[in-house]
Amino acid sequence: MTIEDYEPVLELMRGTPGVAVRAADSPEAIGRYLARNPGLSFVAEENGRLIGCVFGGHDGRRGSLHHLAVAADCRRAGVGRALVARALDALESIDIHKTHIDVFADNSGAIAFWKEVGWQERDDIRRFSFNRSADPNV
Repeated sequence: MTIEDYEPVLELMRGTPGVAVRAADSPEAIGRYLARNPGLSFVAEENGRLIGCVFGGHDGRRGSLHHLAVAADCRRAGVGRALVARALDALESIDIHKTHIDVFADNSGAIAFWKEVGWQERDDIRRFSFNRSADPNV
């Protein structure tokens, strides 16, 4: 994925139930993310059309995936699995062996997908967030 993919990636994310697009997904923020995590985010294309994306990154110890999305008419064809595998391979190539993803608690489709592809749901931790912005959508 490159910043040139920004518009079709955002269009795909906006059309994917359970994927939240926020102010933090601005072109500038995504550009910083891609620059900070080179070669870890991927898109899938079919006949010139962007049909899937995943953002990959790390903190030096653990990997993280964000915004896995696949076009509705291309689901159940292995696109999501291939994107995840590609991101995990890229993370492993830089010695990042454990990766996390956050999923909204009410996103049953995503929860089923991650379980199906072998990810373990955690019930021993809770995610907390702190927002220093007046914008609740950052």
